[in-house]
Amino acid sequence: NTELAYNPAFKHIPPPLRSRIMNFFEQARFNMVEQQIRPWSVLDFDVLDALAEVPREQFVAPEQQAYAYADLSLPLPNGSAMLEPKVVARLIQGLKLTKQDTVLEIGTGSGYATAVLAKLAGRVITIDTDEAQQQKAKAVLDRLGITNIDYRIGDGLVNPPIATVSAIYVGGSCPVMPETLRNKLPAGGRMAVIVGQEPVMRALLVQCNGEASYEQSVMFDTVAPALGGPAVKKASSFRF
Repeated sequence: NTELAYNPAFKHIPPPLRSRIMNFFEQARFNMVEQQIRPWSVLDFDVLDALAEVPREQFVAPEQQAYAYADLSLPLPNGSAMLEPKVVARLIQGLKLTKQDTVLEIGTGSGYATAVLAKLAGRVITIDTDEAQQQKAKAVLDRLGITNIDYRIGDGLVNPPIATVSAIYVGGSCPVMPETLRNKLPAGGRMAVIVGQEPVMRALLVQCNGEASYEQSVMFDTVAPALGGPAVKKASSFRF
């Protein structure tokens, strides 16, 4: 296991302790899947396998690694946040991704959800307004050898690069339904998005059944950090 080998400090740790640290993360990842994810109605084997493979500790700050697998939303340096693992899992499960899918991720953030999406879909297009944060995420994803990802900078809610995607994952909450994204779904396309404001938010699955025909279902209720970007800050820019 070489997941931590990139960390300059890690090579100075004695080998027995090094092994114990890696075993700690592997056990924590297993516990997350079995004790948090499965009990929260995530039963898709492909999703569970992806979560068991992606090292979440690599996507957090060093001081956060001890609780990388806790049922917590973790802050990022730019003021945004990682969603809880179980929320990421439920949203992605709702999309029912296969290797034939190209998925658009709105908000790269830490890159953790990007990695899980990339394990399941054939291609991921991830867009973020913060280039520095996206570069940090890309560095981790590159080290892990996850290469089926295209990186874009911009506000995906305003100008989504969506011509070829079959699924959309929105990595933070929006005050109201992001119609710009919904209206560009192709027939058969799906979008997972958290909509609302505290204390009431709902994770929605939107499916396009044809031209201007959409089916919307509630996957679960939650409270999640808001997605960053100008379009989100102005609820008036959206309409139900």
